[in-house]
Amino acid sequence: MNDFLWGDTTPMGIARNAAMAGHTFADRTHAGRALADELLALGLTGPLVVLALPRGGVPVAAEIARALGAPLDLLLVRKIGAPFQPELAVAAVVEGSPPDVVINEDTANLPGVDEAWIQAQLPAALREIERRRGVYLAGRPQQPVKGATVIVVDDGIATGTTLRAALRALRRRHPARLIVAVPVGPHAAIAELGDEVDAVVCLLEPRPFRAIGLHYRDFHQLGDDEVCAALNAANAGGQAG
Repeated sequence: MNDFLWGDTTPMGIARNAAMAGHTFADRTHAGRALADELLALGLTGPLVVLALPRGGVPVAAEIARALGAPLDLLLVRKIGAPFQPELAVAAVVEGSPPDVVINEDTANLPGVDEAWIQAQLPAALREIERRRGVYLAGRPQQPVKGATVIVVDDGIATGTTLRAALRALRRRHPARLIVAVPVGPHAAIAELGDEVDAVVCLLEPRPFRAIGLHYRDFHQLGDDEVCAALNAANAGGQAG
């Protein structure tokens, strides 16, 4: 049975999470530190690898990687948004041979969206994945995940489509244990991840859920330079193992 770890159930953790619910996180770094506390309490053992979904997941994951003494790498996936609302995911594509495409059944029947339209968006999505690999990783080899406990991190979940696509592709690389860590997400999307992973750590599940950015004071769109800086700092920070 999968474990669902929705915040800290200790009295101190409950009080902290209640205080967070007023305005939640100052920024992604703050969210990463709060998640790191939860993950440290799990006493994870064996080889650990932290994988961030760029761009927003990188500064969150950097704090987790530092706290756990684990290497930080990327899990490259691109959302395919609806034609009338690009932020609304109708599908997601993950790098690979061949690329892994996951359809969001809840939005795939919206006006203007069909299989042909999704297929037409794939080349641009794959080009952006390749660009990000070159810019962010600069030829750095992927961290091996086979047999490792892998922690997949983003700055929040909306529909969960993008993350589910990434997790399904990651399973093909045979990690020993797969954990998702996110600061905030809707209850339904968090619960649906149970079929994909071994454990979920989510600090906040607002009801009703409206948008990830509402739970951060600073939720600016990250530039490539910020992503590279966070990756370089985390991987130069003295990992264990």
